[in-house]
Amino acid sequence: MTRVRIRKNLLLSVALLAGCASPPQQVDMDKLHNQIGQLKSEMQQLTVQTTALHQQNMLNSNSTEGAWLLPAADTPVLLNSAVGEIRLSLSQITASDRGSQATLKIRSVAATALPAFTAQVEWGECDPTTGKPLQINKQRQIVRADSTLQPQSEIAIPLLLSNTTPEQTGYLRVQGITMVARPQR
Repeated sequence: MTRVRIRKNLLLSVALLAGCASPPQQVDMDKLHNQIGQLKSEMQQLTVQTTALHQQNMLNSNSTEGAWLLPAADTPVLLNSAVGEIRLSLSQITASDRGSQATLKIRSVAATALPAFTAQVEWGECDPTTGKPLQINKQRQIVRADSTLQPQSEIAIPLLLSNTTPEQTGYLRVQGITMVARPQR
C-alpha cells in the first residue's frame, strides 16, 4: 500500500510541477508575439524607406539642377552648386498651425565656410501609385543663408511648408542656389 501511496504522491507532484511550468511558457509566447509584431512594424518602415530612397536616387540621377529630398527616405543628398559641393538633409517634418515645419541642413562637403546664398525650395505631394512628384499644388519659397561673423561650414534653415500636412509632404526640391554678392564698403 505504501507503494501505491508513493506513486500517487509522485504523480501528484509531477502534475503540480507541469502546471507550474506552463504559465512561464505563455509569458514567453506573449513576449515572442510582441517581438514579432515589433519586427513586422520595423520591416514595414524599412520597406517604405527603401522604396523612397530608390525613388530619391532616381529623381536625383535624372536631375540636371538642384536636388530632391524625399522625407520618407530620411537620407541626405550631395549637390554640386554655386557655393561648392554641399550635403543637404532634412529634419523630420512636424505639424504647425499654418502647415508643416522642418529644418533644411546644408553642410559644405569640403568643410569650408559657406558664403551667403539664396535657394529656391519647392515642395509637394508624390503620386501614391508611382511615387513621382506631383506638379499640381506644388509650392515654393526662396530661402536665404546670410554669412555670419564666424564662418560656418554647416547651416540650418527653418522651413515653413504652408498649407500642407507632414503626411502630404512627399518631396522637397532645392534648386537655384545663387551666391549673394557682398555689399561694397
